Amino acid sequence: MKNLPLLALVLREPKTVLNYTLSDWDLLIRQARRAGLLARLGFLFKRNSVEGIPSCALKHIESSMICAENMRTSLNWEIKCIKKALCRLDLPLIFLKGTAYIVGDNDAALGRFFSDVDILVPEEKLLDVERALIYAGWKFDDIDAYDQRYYRKWMHEIPPMRHVQRQTSIDVHHNILPKTCFFCPDVKKLLECAIKIPEQGSWILATEDRVIHSASHLFHEGELEHGFRDLSDLDLLIKEFSIKENFWDNLLFRAVELNQQIPLYYALRYTSIILKTPIPKHVLDRSVQWRPNGLRQKIMDFLFLHALMPDHPSCSDRWTGLARWLLYIRSHWLRMPVHLLIPHLLRKSWMRLTGKDNH
Repeated sequence: MKNLPLLALVLREPKTVLNYTLSDWDLLIRQARRAGLLARLGFLFKRNSVEGIPSCALKHIESSMICAENMRTSLNWEIKCIKKALCRLDLPLIFLKGTAYIVGDNDAALGRFFSDVDILVPEEKLLDVERALIYAGWKFDDIDAYDQRYYRKWMHEIPPMRHVQRQTSIDVHHNILPKTCFFCPDVKKLLECAIKIPEQGSWILATEDRVIHSASHLFHEGELEHGFRDLSDLDLLIKEFSIKENFWDNLLFRAVELNQQIPLYYALRYTSIILKTPIPKHVLDRSVQWRPNGLRQKIMDFLFLHALMPDHPSCSDRWTGLARWLLYIRSHWLRMPVHLLIPHLLRKSWMRLTGKDNH
């Protein structure tokens, strides 16, 4: 792949920056900030003993690292508040995505910023969870009756909730993909294999399932402005977990069991192409069985290799906007059947045109 952004080159090999000019540093800082990875760069530089960073760049990196650490502290407090609110319910409280990386102390938590907390609970416990959160001070964001019905009937989560005092957000999931999605997994298999972190009393998905969920989220997602950050998450998760015995065999097996072969194929393909994630050849060869046909593969390469770049003008070209728009349409296509999709998109388009849709 040609003309990779500086940020991708540095994530591949942090010591690349030793030869950078001040102009290179300026561009790198701007790309990393827009991608939400400036703090992560700092932690990777520290881990790889990168020294001699120009002071004008270092102050931006260190400032972002401090913000990320403060956010991590705040998130840990929020986790405690959520656990306290739900402590009387007889259920394993499973944290997802970025919050799970914190709970599991994964490398993907390095320099990670968060907009909300995601949890997974059994669907039959949703009403109890909802009531307990409301009692503890959370409330639903203002959405109309259509969106309420859309979330509760078709989606894999209830509408987002926000705490009235702290203004923190929580997404309560009962699956990792919408019910109407063809690739929706049997959530019982995720719940059965979830693991408890003894010292915290919190639950997270199994090792392989965390990778699969990250892949599923990214490659079913319609808004890819943070796609490069999510790709970096996958890169770090794979590097961390791949030293575990039988990881690769278990990962491929689990993808089949959860009906997530295609998103895992894309995750392995694009992390290896863009970030040079060390994935054994035999694993890539085995995952090829899940790839789309020749023409479709070329189309998906064109779309993802444009859309997954950092959301910065220096990383975009005339095709980037189109690629992200087409993948946005694709995400809805994957999410629901045509007889539901077309009326939904028409309604949402009309609401946006009239300025009545904020969701």
